[in-house]
Amino acid sequence: MSTATPSRFTRRRFLKQTGLTVLAAGSAPVLSAPFVSAAFADAKSLSIVQWSHFVPAYDKWFDQFAKDWGTKNNVSVSVDHIPVQDVAARAAAEASAGSGHDLFGWNGAGGAHLYRKFLIDVTSLVEEVQKKYGKISVIGKQIGFNQDDNTWSAFPDYYINFPVMYRKSLWDGIGIQPDSWDNIRIGGAKLKAKGNPVGISLGHSNDPNTTWRGLLWSFGGAVQDETGKHVVLDSKESVEAVKFVAALYKEAMTSDVLSWNDSSNNQYIDSGVSSLIVNPISAYRTAQQLNKKVADDIFVMKPPKGPVKQFMGGAAEFYGIWKFAKNQDAAKEFLKYYADHWVDAFKASSGYNMPIFANIVPKPMPLLSDDPTSTPRDKLAILQTSDEWSAVPGYPGPAWPATDEVYNNFIICDMMAKAATGALTAEESVKWAAQQCDGIFNKWLHRV
Repeated sequence: MSTATPSRFTRRRFLKQTGLTVLAAGSAPVLSAPFVSAAFADAKSLSIVQWSHFVPAYDKWFDQFAKDWGTKNNVSVSVDHIPVQDVAARAAAEASAGSGHDLFGWNGAGGAHLYRKFLIDVTSLVEEVQKKYGKISVIGKQIGFNQDDNTWSAFPDYYINFPVMYRKSLWDGIGIQPDSWDNIRIGGAKLKAKGNPVGISLGHSNDPNTTWRGLLWSFGGAVQDETGKHVVLDSKESVEAVKFVAALYKEAMTSDVLSWNDSSNNQYIDSGVSSLIVNPISAYRTAQQLNKKVADDIFVMKPPKGPVKQFMGGAAEFYGIWKFAKNQDAAKEFLKYYADHWVDAFKASSGYNMPIFANIVPKPMPLLSDDPTSTPRDKLAILQTSDEWSAVPGYPGPAWPATDEVYNNFIICDMMAKAATGALTAEESVKWAAQQCDGIFNKWLHRV
């Protein structure tokens, strides 16, 4: 197993240089041939690339799982793990070159829809797995489903939820529950004065991309409407959300959040400094290994309540098979086998990878409902219903290339950061972001 070298080829450069290529690819027939045993028998290798998981034990499990499958099927399997921040550039480079891995794993957004013309249709595969393991959840359907023609351009693997993760003793000490955004701002200010700030990134990475969308939705704002054809970001609800983030930053957070990556908030709460983050349970799992006292004091709850709703962004993980992949049949067969052993994958991730097929992990879910390593043992039980309060970037409309590009250009993150730092007023920041989104939507509306 190897660690791939990050490419300097950016998605923005790719989109600029290959827009005509995307259009041309759309005229080609969709590749949806059934599994062909003879072709599979001829496939002697399978190459996979995916992000370096924040629960290292999962990568170790996956690598061995893939290797064992390959041994059973006389296929040489290689798995490359790359930092999550490099996934977008790697995808752009492979699509541009028309060469790369057979199976490409995306995390966050920016793959299934943005690269739709470069990926084979996996509808038959998804439907086969759905028949075995139950209906796909709403968030799962947003990941790789194409609403315009009811096809799947990627195989939905799992989603990552973002609960509130807080130090119980610190919040109990000030008599405030961090169950609403207002309480987090008020209580966070008090705890910052005691040396325990709130830590939510305002940088360019998946965490702020998901968290600030959740806050935006909770205030009644959104990037697009339910149809996915109109940008609705320029609204009073969005302005109020941005004003709130600016106040939260100034009153309750450390200025370091402006340059944080996806590991920073994990490290911040694991160190015993931060009073609260919004993050998947990888931060908690790491704390269990580093400092049991801190870990026992970290509790989780649903996302904060806003003026309009209680909702949070989620990060999607999915696999695409390139049209230029040499071993498409091997890739499909591997995904079928992987789905049949998904409970093992869930356990290997310590409950981090959340299921999207209704019955693939029966409830009560192992580890989340009763975790012998946690105190109390049901500390993580609330996460079993996180699909009810999680959504990927297209919400409340469908995910499509425009929403993927808005996500990967970090427009919502920058909208919040510009106002938080005083570079723009809340109103100016929202108008700037809406203009950016309008440009992207108009471009894609004329392409699809």
